[in-house]
Amino acid sequence: METKAGDPGAFAHFDLTRVDSPAFVVDAARLRANLAVLADIRDHAGIKVLAAMKAFSMWRVAPIIGEYLDGVCTSGLWEARLAAEHYSGEVATYCAAYKAEDLPEILRLSDHVIFNTPGQHARFAPELAAARKAGEAFDIGIRINPLHAEGEVPRYDPCAPHSRLGFPVDQLKAEHLEGVSGLHFHSLCEQDFAPLERTWAALKPHIAPYFGQLKWLNFGGGHHVTRADYQRDELIAFLQAVKLETGCEIYLEPGEAVALDAGILVGTVLDTHWNGMNLAVTDISATCHMPDVIEAPYRPAMLGELPLDEYEDGEGDAPVRLGGPSCLAGDVIGDYRMGQPCEPGTRFAFLDQAHYSMVKTTTFNGVPLPSIWLWDSQTDALECVKRFSWEDFRDRVS
Repeated sequence: METKAGDPGAFAHFDLTRVDSPAFVVDAARLRANLAVLADIRDHAGIKVLAAMKAFSMWRVAPIIGEYLDGVCTSGLWEARLAAEHYSGEVATYCAAYKAEDLPEILRLSDHVIFNTPGQHARFAPELAAARKAGEAFDIGIRINPLHAEGEVPRYDPCAPHSRLGFPVDQLKAEHLEGVSGLHFHSLCEQDFAPLERTWAALKPHIAPYFGQLKWLNFGGGHHVTRADYQRDELIAFLQAVKLETGCEIYLEPGEAVALDAGILVGTVLDTHWNGMNLAVTDISATCHMPDVIEAPYRPAMLGELPLDEYEDGEGDAPVRLGGPSCLAGDVIGDYRMGQPCEPGTRFAFLDQAHYSMVKTTTFNGVPLPSIWLWDSQTDALECVKRFSWEDFRDRVS
């Protein structure tokens, strides 16, 4: 999978020795810039925008997000609790399958509760009735599968064959929408406007008969709208037209776009050797700190790296393969020309690591978690938000 992110921005001038290693560093100024773009789209299109906590749930910056967006979307009880404690605005909760014991609190905390299938919605009718009788106010949505695949990688494509995510739209019937206020779909991943437009063209004939009764449509996430070359004017015109045509409130749920290029992961070279090529072991682990590197897979951009395709044998800055300290043979980050000596003690940083990295970290093999720092590139204020101790590891595995 090829990512189009990796703009160093103000991090090009950040002194990597100012923080621990390993460490996530989030730039509040870049975060605000991304949020301003999203708010501008929201205002011009006349829609609502929710931040997807599954991608970026650094609640220390929740007040910043609240200044710009309409709320957050959550993926279950624990994220809904986090939203209630720290975030402002609406809360939309979707889970592929709810547990009965979690649902009462989810209904209390959420403004919109989205079910994966009409069958699940019907099965929880008693719990919904009890919550409303107790005075809880929420509406119900159903996630649909547009049955139109645009994803590059099947494991990231909710419309891949036999996907469990969403109710196949060609099975949707009028009776499935009794008591339902809106429909939700999410089928994109780091993509431009054209895939969204094609998805809507495939989806609309199936749901057009229900436009008069639906109150909202949620177009999910995966929209790379804060990338500089995204077709924002086309998106705004499209959203305006959909809102007019359907009579519905329209929602977007960006995750990556909120924190795109707003964070780095700082690391240190621990050891080097040779086995057919230059090798280096670092204190950053792909499997523990950047699992999408293995799962997607993709190669994260490095701050200050030199182009691999311009290297010729005999030149300086030969490529080095960077890997983590874990025992997993596949804990390999990628091959890089680092643009500086690769030796024990060398600091380096991977770009665009605020989203889908912090939220996915693990302590497999006892590898320590990176600390978390908040930097403001406009003021140069730097704060250590969180350090993780051995006790955190001990208590997690009991």
